[in-house]
Amino acid sequence: MNHDPLVREYIQQHPDDNASTFLTLRQKVRYLMIITGVSGAILFYDWHYTLLILNLVVILIYFTAIAFRCAASFFSLSGYGEYHISDSEARAIPDAELPVYTILLPLYREEAVADKIVGAIRSFEYPLEKLDIKLLLEEDDTQTRNVIGQLNLPEQFDIIIVPDGQPKTKPKACNYGLRRAKGEFCVIYDAEDRPDPLQLRKVVAAFRQAPENLACIQAKLNYFNATQNQLTRWFTVEYSTTFDLFLPGLQIMGVPIPLGGTSNHFRTEVLQKLGGWDPFNVTEDCDLGIKIYKAGYLTRMIDSTTYEEANSRLWNWIRQRSRWTKGFLQTHLTHTRSPFTTLRQLGVWGYLGFLLCVGFSSAMMLLNVIYWILAGLYGSLLAWGVWHGDRLWDLIAQHPQRSLNLHSIVTIHGYHLRAWPLIYYGPDQSPFWSNISIAFFAIACFLFLANLLFVTIHILACLHRKRYDLLGSALTMPIYWILISIGAWKGFIQLFTNPFYWEKTVHGLDQLAHSH
Repeated sequence: MNHDPLVREYIQQHPDDNASTFLTLRQKVRYLMIITGVSGAILFYDWHYTLLILNLVVILIYFTAIAFRCAASFFSLSGYGEYHISDSEARAIPDAELPVYTILLPLYREEAVADKIVGAIRSFEYPLEKLDIKLLLEEDDTQTRNVIGQLNLPEQFDIIIVPDGQPKTKPKACNYGLRRAKGEFCVIYDAEDRPDPLQLRKVVAAFRQAPENLACIQAKLNYFNATQNQLTRWFTVEYSTTFDLFLPGLQIMGVPIPLGGTSNHFRTEVLQKLGGWDPFNVTEDCDLGIKIYKAGYLTRMIDSTTYEEANSRLWNWIRQRSRWTKGFLQTHLTHTRSPFTTLRQLGVWGYLGFLLCVGFSSAMMLLNVIYWILAGLYGSLLAWGVWHGDRLWDLIAQHPQRSLNLHSIVTIHGYHLRAWPLIYYGPDQSPFWSNISIAFFAIACFLFLANLLFVTIHILACLHRKRYDLLGSALTMPIYWILISIGAWKGFIQLFTNPFYWEKTVHGLDQLAHSH
């Protein structure tokens, strides 16, 4: 049992909605039944037919998730999916009418960039005397504490030392800051963030226009080092798509919005009522977005951007991506322990949106690389057959014995392989099941068109943000999706081996690149 009082308090407040337990007994039984059923069908019934059904189920999930994401992205082009507060509107609010605003700054091993976020906050167009800034420092992080101690900070900066102990996560630190928050509103910023200097004023103006049940306003996120290398270009295209198109579209569609890890602005009273963040969830932002919707509150987007540092080193990026996937899976498992209870709390439409945004999107990341490998192998064998004189359609859909050139059969260690039987050929290669194989040709075409559609959405995101220099990177995003799958598999494995470990992202690499 963890002796941290805030951790214990959160578990008591959310006994069924925290990630401290990986799988409940009921979930273990449920998943074991599914695995046993599928394994039994493969071993004792007909593995070809079983794999056919599994493929069709996967494609159905793909189709639904892709249609959902595309619909959200296209809806957002209307401009109704976010608050638009002009600079003049923000500045029009008299200083005397501005509320006290709490800023939570969780800093762990951020000695290289800690002074940057402090400087960014000092540049805010918001009265310093109305800021309540919580610097959340870990007890064992002496280097960051030393850097902060040398900055000669004004009294509005309140240093809070988070006791050492497990879990050592950002949400645990934020809960310490939330406990001492004085502001009517509060926001989280990361160490490397460069927020819009008017962002706090814009959010105050938006809350004034909003209904009372609006709990959170999410600012847009993007990157200031977008062109540092090809990885940062792809990362920027992805973020532009997510925060400029997808999340505003979710607002229009009225489904839960998985929050970003920074620049989420809350009504402090509501956030305290919800208990803050799950200290065991490594994507506490996504989890909190679902909890807000469950409790009957709203989340809205605002057209104000916080610029972050895009990961520019591949291994650092994979570690970050693995944490995101692990956290999304934690969130999915946490909120599907009692599916019917969650269905009642979210409603049918909200529950579908939650599944598609969180669980199904994680599954797609895991499955993508498998399907890419199979597609590459299948395509290679098709090319082999065509090169040796076979017709492409015969290779895809016709009975293997129908006038095919024997050269189209590849022999590896005594196994005779053809492109089409690798997917499904039915018992005894019957004409009926051979003709059914055309379904797999249709599936291959669908996956190709789906990828093409995603590339189109990425292009729209670049055009929407006027990042014309990133259009070439948008066209090559399928390469980036393979990297996403690699990171996702790392996170999936770590979910079983080290579920609460926080993969620390190294910041300041853009400065290092410039120094060279």
